Amino acid sequence: MKQTLGGILSIGGLIGVIFFGIQYLDDSESFELLGADIAVSTGDWVPILVSLIVLIVGVVIYKSK
Repeated sequence: MKQTLGGILSIGGLIGVIFFGIQYLDDSESFELLGADIAVSTGDWVPILVSLIVLIVGVVIYKSK
């Protein structure tokens, strides 16, 4: 039972990290200043952090006996 729950949490966390990571990268804006291209991110990093925590908890539950 623990392995099933850990697997589900791990997969969900991984999907969340990938999805919100791509969304975070898409929310960046770039502009040119003195010949240099500068990127400024306007995305929210909190969903990535929450997904990463869920992924870690899932792996810990999966590996525990």
